[in-house]
Order: sequence, then C-alpha cells, then structure tokens
Amino acid sequence: MEFKSEYLQRVYDKVVKTNPGEPEFIQAVGEVLESLEPVVAKDSSYEENGIIDRIVEPERMISFRVSWVDDNGKVQVNRGYRCQFNSAIGPYKGGLRLHPSVCPSVIKFLGFEQIFKNSLTSLPMGGGKGGSNFDPKGKSDGEIMRFCQSFMTELSKHIGADTDVPAGDIGTGAREIGYMFGQYKRLRNEFTGVLTGKGLSYGGSLARTEATGYGLLYFTEEMMNVMKNDSVAGKTIVVSGSGNVAIYATEKATQLGGKVVALSDSNGYIYDPNGINLDVVKQIKEVERKRIKEYVDRVDGATYTEGCKGIWTIPCDIALPCATQNEIDAESAEILIKNGTKVVAEGANMPSTPEAIAKFQAAGLLFGPAKAANAGGVATSGLEMSQNSERLSWTFEEVDAKLKNIMVNIFHNAYNASKEYSEEGNLVAGANIAGFLKVADAMKWQGIAY
Repeated sequence: MEFKSEYLQRVYDKVVKTNPGEPEFIQAVGEVLESLEPVVAKDSSYEENGIIDRIVEPERMISFRVSWVDDNGKVQVNRGYRCQFNSAIGPYKGGLRLHPSVCPSVIKFLGFEQIFKNSLTSLPMGGGKGGSNFDPKGKSDGEIMRFCQSFMTELSKHIGADTDVPAGDIGTGAREIGYMFGQYKRLRNEFTGVLTGKGLSYGGSLARTEATGYGLLYFTEEMMNVMKNDSVAGKTIVVSGSGNVAIYATEKATQLGGKVVALSDSNGYIYDPNGINLDVVKQIKEVERKRIKEYVDRVDGATYTEGCKGIWTIPCDIALPCATQNEIDAESAEILIKNGTKVVAEGANMPSTPEAIAKFQAAGLLFGPAKAANAGGVATSGLEMSQNSERLSWTFEEVDAKLKNIMVNIFHNAYNASKEYSEEGNLVAGANIAGFLKVADAMKWQGIAY
C-alpha cells in the first residue's frame, strides 16, 4: 500500500517487514492507516508521541501448548493464543476463537480490530483476542471439556476481571465458556467476572446471545434512516452464516419487517423464497448441531446449493455477511451491485476484502464496516461486566435498550467523524477515526509506557 503521509508509510512498511506471512493482520493495519491520513495530517502530535508506531504493535502476544486426552485415551496437542493488544482505555476485551484457521495473523488482526470496535462502544474496554487451532466440530462433550480445562490452565495466568476479560467467538459458545469458567474458578479460588458470555445461572447477561445479530440490525436501521431516509421494512435480505450472529440478525431483521431468504454454513447455502423459517434453523443449529442442508428436508420450497460463495448471487436489497473474514471478494461485490443490492453491513469480522469495499463505495452503496456494525456483541459483554461488578442482573428489556442506544451512538460517532474529516458517508474511515481518537488521546495522557 502507498500512503500520502511519510509517517504512515514508514509505520506500514515496518509492519509488513516485521510480520511476514501474516496477511490478515497486514490487511487490517493497512485499512486503518489509510483512514487515518487526514488525522495525522491535521495533528502532528500523533507522530511526535509515536502513537501509530505503538498502536500497531501488541502490548503482549502469548502462545502456548494445549495438551489434552481424547476419548480413546490418546494425547492430542493444539496451540493456544492470547493477543493483549491495547489497554489504554480499559482491560483487554475480546473473544476466544476455536477453529483450525486460528494462527498468529488471524488473532492479531482480530485483536487490532477489537481496539477500535471497543472504543466505539464508549465502554471502558481495551482490545484483545485469543483462541486455538482446536476444532470443536465432531468432538464429544468430554473431549471439549478436557481441551477447555487444559486451555484455561495456561490462559488463567494471564487474565483477570481487571486485566483481560475474554469472551466467546467462532467455536466458543456457552458450553465452552462454562467449562473454561469452571476451570478458572477451580484454579484461582475466586468467583469473578473473568469471562463474558456466561450462562444466566452463574453471572451471564440476558440478551448476550442475541446481541451481535440484534446490534447489526440496529446499526443498519439507523444508517438507512439517516443516510437514505429508508428502513429495513419490506426489504429482501441475504445473510451468510448460520451461527449465533446470523441467526439473531435474521430474527431482528424479520421483526423489523424484512424478509431473509438465505443462510449458509461452511459447506453450502439454503435459499427459501418464502422467507427463512427461523424456528427450523434454531432446531438444526442450536439444538441438534447439524448442517444447514437439513433445512431443505423440513421446509417445502427451499433449495440447498453446495459451496458458500454462491450465496451472493441471490438478488437482495440488503446483504449481511455474518460468516468469516474475506468471504466477499471483488467478484461477489460486482454481482451484488449488478443485482441491485443497496446496503451491505458486516456482521462478521472483516468479511469484505478491500477490493470489495472499494467497489461498494464507488457504486454508492451504504456500507457498514464490521468494527462499527458488529460491535453489539462486545458492547453487551461490557454490560455483562458491569452487572458482574455490581452483583446485579438486568432484565432483557434493559440490556436490549442499552444495546440499541449504543449501536445508534456508534453509527452517529462514525458518521460525524466522516463529516469532520471530509469523508462524509464513508463509515469505514469514520469508524476507524472515531475509534482511534479516543484510544490515541488516552495513550498520549499515559505516556510512552502504553
């Protein structure tokens, strides 16, 4: 990448040189730095204080062995990670991803994105991320428990309610969080809000399960209302994925009057022109833990297609990528534009490639970037932390109302920043700038130790 600012170019070139073989992380850094061009041009103190130099380097990157015993009595070995990226505005906060694709580049890109996403929520949370290349698919409950206990035995040395508060992510749901929390409690002999996404019986928050998907729609609705005087009602919507984010994005989109016609998993996608029957999807994915193709055997008129990429060929007004990083490339973006899509909002982390985003923006689509649009999950995790600190449990309605208010404010913070820095309507730049300014200010006040 090439930058107008010599300072940003120098920082980016160093990131590329010192992080070889980490394309996801380099991509994330490049996207943020590109947005910060007008910021560093306007205020030289960011260079004088080395803010950009420091913000692209994790405060701590932890890697460790995770040994566990499978049901056949055989020892298995995985690798665990925790990237504690930036704690300028609060304890590190970010999920634990359990997936074969987990590697330092993925963990660092997610942790870097988390800095700005957490800042946008206005809650006091720093940025971090962790996980393992362990694959929970096909494993028994006993195997998952033994893995989680081994993983937490090491991770517990590095986290705490006022230090680092992990949460769930891909592959890490209520079951895995429960096993990890139990092991942490056993090791530390304390009952504390060290993890979020917990079960309701032991300190979890109502609406946490729904939060990322609901928050995505609250952001999308506000974006459409303010920027186009429009709404989700009456729109045809395609959602990729069929996990937690996708399911509850579908639920809230339907409540707002939209019609979701497609969902997917890593094998393929379903298309239901009558609108997705979410009760069937929840039974398949949340209860039976089966593949999405089961849907067509239970709902008349639905079809299943092998391969995920084709989901973006389905005509829609709104596209909500909620599966994984870089799932929409330039080719898919062109198809969406050609088919008349007017809105794209990201439910997954960095699901659109830079080339795809450029095409969306050039075509005049409304584009909600992940660090703003999918911040509802971590926002509600922050609300869970507050409830744990107070030893209180708020009602679903209380949490949902706070979540909606946070997501509306995130949109306006990003939109206002885009206008202030002469990028009106560019929410990618606006979200990066708004998230950065708060963290950068805290870093300047705290000196070079941070």
